[in-house]
Amino acid sequence: MAYDNHNAAYDLSLFDEELTYSSAAPKRNQEESSERKARKKQKNKVVSLPENELNKIRRRKHNPFKIAVGTLSAAIVTFVIGVIIVGQVQLTELNQEIITAQSTLADTESIYTQNQMKVEANLSNAEIEKYAVETLGMTKASGAQKEFVAIEEGDKAEVSASDNGNIFTRFFESIFNLWS
Repeated sequence: MAYDNHNAAYDLSLFDEELTYSSAAPKRNQEESSERKARKKQKNKVVSLPENELNKIRRRKHNPFKIAVGTLSAAIVTFVIGVIIVGQVQLTELNQEIITAQSTLADTESIYTQNQMKVEANLSNAEIEKYAVETLGMTKASGAQKEFVAIEEGDKAEVSASDNGNIFTRFFESIFNLWS
C-alpha cells in the first residue's frame, strides 16, 4: 500500500518527531514540519484553575434522593433476608419437633403392642380356668348341678295385622290396648 500523506492512521510523524524520509520530496517535509509545529501549539494550551475550584470539581456531589433510595432499598433487602432466615429457623425447629414426635410415637406403639400381647396371653382359656380354680376356688360344673328346663306350651306364632289406619285410629287402639 502506498503512503498517504492525508491519512492519520499511517502518519508516523505523530509518534516520532525525528523521523525523516530521505526519499521524500523536500516539499512534503516542510508540510510535515509545519503540521508538527501546529500540533505542538495545540498541546501547550493548558488551562489552569485555582486550587479551591479544583477541590470543588474533585469533590463528589451526593444526591440526597439517591442516598435515601439506596438506604431504603438496603433496609428492604435486609428485612427480606431476615424474614427468610427466621422462616428457615422456624422450619428447622418444627422439623426437629416432628422427628421427636415420630420417635415417641414409634416407641409408644411398640409398648402398646407388647402390652396387648401380654393381655392376650393372660386372657387365654387355660389362664382363665387356672385363675378361677386357684384364686376364686371354682370347679367345673357336674351333672348334678345342671338343671333342665322344659317348655310344655309349644310354639306359638302371631300374625301381625296390616296397619292401614290413620294416626287417630292408631292412637285410640294404643289406648284401648293399655286398658286391656
